[in-house]
Amino acid sequence: MKPYFVEPDLNGEGLHIGIVRARFNEEIGLAQQEACIAELIRLGVDPQDITVFSVPGALEVGVAVIQMAETTEFDALIALGAVVRGETYHFEVVSNESAAAIARVSIGTGLPIANGILTVENEEQANVRAAEKGRDCAQAAIEMANLLSLLEPSDDDFDDEDEDFDDEN
Repeated sequence: MKPYFVEPDLNGEGLHIGIVRARFNEEIGLAQQEACIAELIRLGVDPQDITVFSVPGALEVGVAVIQMAETTEFDALIALGAVVRGETYHFEVVSNESAAAIARVSIGTGLPIANGILTVENEEQANVRAAEKGRDCAQAAIEMANLLSLLEPSDDDFDDEDEDFDDEN
């Protein structure tokens, strides 16, 4: 007996994707956003099905994604931005707390969120990674939206259970 392998599905047709971009280190975030949107469109997402919001910084991304998730209008979300190390402990706080907030929202709501908030030592590293991270997040969001859709029980599954229950009465 062979295992059943589910191949990654990068077909974005029919998906609604939300993007939240932190404006702090804006040049980096805009490069991510441009690459991300281009990749979403290349993978079949209709530009009209992409919604982009911006927030002041990485710490504000969490509250934006929870509100977006609760609308149930999106199949997946993408968080973009950059946290560049400075001379204080603030870098660790922002990096850790923004990542934790995004993970909590994703796990708590069951909505995939691709975390593209770069945490880097300097702007040079961020500039090198920005476009690639934007594209990676587009692919991850589409793949996870399709995977979760595949794993959702269909309405037929519930109807069969209801019919069995009704027969018992």
